[in-house]
Amino acid sequence: MTIAYIVSGLSVGLLVGLTGVGGGSLMTPLLVFLFGFAPTTAVGTDLLFASITKSGGVIVHHRNHGSVDWRIVRNLSLGSIPAAIGVVLSLEYLGIQKSTASSVITLALGVALILTALALIFRNRLVKAGLESDSHDPGRFDRWQTPATVLTGFVLGVLVTLSSIGAGALGTVALFYLYPRLPTVRVGGTDLAHAIPLTAVAGLGHLHMGNVDFALLGSLLIGSVPGIWIGSHLSARVPERVLRPALASLLMLIGMKFVWPAFA
Repeated sequence: MTIAYIVSGLSVGLLVGLTGVGGGSLMTPLLVFLFGFAPTTAVGTDLLFASITKSGGVIVHHRNHGSVDWRIVRNLSLGSIPAAIGVVLSLEYLGIQKSTASSVITLALGVALILTALALIFRNRLVKAGLESDSHDPGRFDRWQTPATVLTGFVLGVLVTLSSIGAGALGTVALFYLYPRLPTVRVGGTDLAHAIPLTAVAGLGHLHMGNVDFALLGSLLIGSVPGIWIGSHLSARVPERVLRPALASLLMLIGMKFVWPAFA
């Protein structure tokens, strides 16, 4: 099974390199459906996996490109870190049964996957809408930009802590809309920098609850590092107009599979 986990890490890393979509939206469903891990273990392990793998990317963005806006990272973290801590404390100390917590996390997984799929499908339209609104009224975001950023961080904190999904695709789309004049490379670097403390805090919270499998974590890391490198080099050869809708459709189907039992 260790070989299978390494191959899975390689495959997900490859797709992340190709599409730029966060590994959580791909890795967590894979661990649940293919390997039969409990949703709580899949989420907890993937959160620590994400915090480790994203760290190298932030170092590159900060040192080589200067493409991290630390003010935005701070405002997002003001919402997301308290939200992550609050969710962990609620799951651990409010007397929520393990089965109930698993059901909540499963539902959150489905919702996060569906939102991620929608973000992939409508990303370009949302970005364009933000740019058009900004050009018509350049001061539209001035008064509300900081509180809206903190609120966005809060929503991401809840969603990521429950599902390990959303810090990448959803965070990027939100930043594109809130900061339409921010260059794309700074949007990516800023979103990546915010994801590290969020996934680390959420992952450590799940670790305290016993939701992390370290043997699995090590195997995934071994496979994902070369996978991301290969995928990044192949990304220029794969048409985004083909890959993005296909990935969005897959995530939508998986998300519906997670959500359906709650309404059945």
